[in-house]
Amino acid sequence: MKLPSFRAATDRLAGVCPPDVLDPPPTWFVAALGNAPSHSTVDVDGYSIHLRSWGDPALPTLVLVHGGGAHSGWWDHIAPLFADTHHVVAPDLSGHGDSDRRREYSIWTWAEEVLAAGTALNANAFPTVVGHSMGGWVTAAAATRHGAEMAGIAVIDTPLQEHLPDDSHPPRNVHPPRGYYDRADLLARFRLIPPQTDALPFVTNHIAEGSICERDGRWYWKFDPDIFTAAEVEFSTSETDSLERLLAGLQCRAAYMRCEHGVVPTTMSTHIKSVMQLRGPFIELPAAGHHPMIDQPLALVAALRAVLEIWSII
Repeated sequence: MKLPSFRAATDRLAGVCPPDVLDPPPTWFVAALGNAPSHSTVDVDGYSIHLRSWGDPALPTLVLVHGGGAHSGWWDHIAPLFADTHHVVAPDLSGHGDSDRRREYSIWTWAEEVLAAGTALNANAFPTVVGHSMGGWVTAAAATRHGAEMAGIAVIDTPLQEHLPDDSHPPRNVHPPRGYYDRADLLARFRLIPPQTDALPFVTNHIAEGSICERDGRWYWKFDPDIFTAAEVEFSTSETDSLERLLAGLQCRAAYMRCEHGVVPTTMSTHIKSVMQLRGPFIELPAAGHHPMIDQPLALVAALRAVLEIWSII
């Protein structure tokens, strides 16, 4: 079976506003970014995986996993809001952000990176892992193999089926990535896929700034374009052929969060509810698009805090 394709949810950003036309960001956002992460790396099979972290490593560990084409900086304004109660770790999956690029990619390799991230700064950690979009598949895969070593998982707006609707796929670029001499020109080309009209500009701009890098006098997206050919990588049909099977086979607690205006249609959400009925809570995020950390960040934080609080007393 082929690796599930998430080219439709590459999580590239757009609509980046020039700083001089932005309204001042709210105080909570400024305070969150003021709690800057520590940076470190962990080696996974000879590849360096970059980590952001917040809080005391002695606290319970919370791992935040980004979606396809994104990076750990997508959580910069979310993670600090958990740092008083948790040691928060956000990895760049290989081929993303500031982590090394691999010759080929798979959900299972990324799953091992997530587990390594969860114990990199505390070998005795029993992490709770939150995964968004493609990161939800990665998170569920990690729990399939290592659920007994995890406190629980939360999956955010990850569809059950192998492919997302055709109209949400970005155009496939068969040519090598073209760099830009003008940094602002590249930033102006950010896209959210699928589009979100209510994306908060101050969040979008911050994430965009961390999504590009300079090489040899040109500016590029940080992600490796080959991550989107991961659908060509074979993996065992005996292990999984759907998110549904992954969720059904977990050995730890689980929660699912559906975004009202995300990529999970109502009929699919009804089915996911039935799958989750005996596994854990199913939560609707009202008014949220597929990327709730960008248009409904405080609602996302409140929902995750509720899940963590419930699990802390059960």
